[in-house]
Amino acid sequence: MSEKVKCLIVGSGPAGYTAAIYAARANLKPVMYEGLQPGGQLTTTTEIDNFPGYPEGITGPAMMEDLRKQAERFGTDVRFGIITSADLSKKPFKLIADESHEIETEVLIIATGATAKYLGLESEEKFRGKGVSACATCDGFFYKGQDVAVVGGGDTAAEEATYLAGLCNKVYLIVRRDELRASKAMQERVFNTPNIEILWKHQTKEIVGDDMGVTGAKLVNDKGEIKEIKITGFFLAIGHHPNSDIFRDYLKTDETGYIITEKGSSRTNIPGVFACGDVQDKIYRQAITAAGSGCIAAIDAERFIGE
Repeated sequence: MSEKVKCLIVGSGPAGYTAAIYAARANLKPVMYEGLQPGGQLTTTTEIDNFPGYPEGITGPAMMEDLRKQAERFGTDVRFGIITSADLSKKPFKLIADESHEIETEVLIIATGATAKYLGLESEEKFRGKGVSACATCDGFFYKGQDVAVVGGGDTAAEEATYLAGLCNKVYLIVRRDELRASKAMQERVFNTPNIEILWKHQTKEIVGDDMGVTGAKLVNDKGEIKEIKITGFFLAIGHHPNSDIFRDYLKTDETGYIITEKGSSRTNIPGVFACGDVQDKIYRQAITAAGSGCIAAIDAERFIGE
């Protein structure tokens, strides 16, 4: 027997929880599956200082807890678990939770987010949130006047390096190849920023630090020579992977896997399926923009059911 629901929200985080708050208040009786990481990427962030309404700042986990409670207060059925497969070929949409429980839904809101790519070093795990970050716009402020490093050679890396250069004393840009993949305009910005030093043909061997956090990084070049740099912040800019795999057979995505939504809305190529947050936003990727897109998705879903 499959469970029948009016509105299913897949994924938590600012987008999913905001969609749930709006959907619940519109009496759509939303059921939410939180996913493997309830609260999403923000739960790996310690301090959040750029979300409006928190003059003293707040930690990622505390903010997500608040959002979840708010969604539940209006009647969202929040469940721990993951959606393991989906059939969006006809309505009602059929999804399987935890490989065993079938759910049929009239509307589907996808808020599965994206996962930052890491280098896969043990030391990276150890210092995550203590100097290792995958978001310069989120965490750069904490490194004002300090020396930091950015890993990557694409547009994101170039953008993060120039952003950090405006705040930090010095920025090392660690590039694996002997050229940048970034667009010509972004390359020019990097080359014209005096406090960015590019370390060509270098890879990170280890991030070093103490109880207080990151203090440096050990790099190796293409000749096998080891170089140590003294830094307090280590920023990854080697891309994100949108968590859209189970929907890709049905939904239009770009080459990376970001779900394509109709401009100015959360509508996908399938009527009744809406996407919000980082699974469809590769440009801004902020908590506040994710929350805004979650609101849009819930309003779109409500209007769709109304029609």
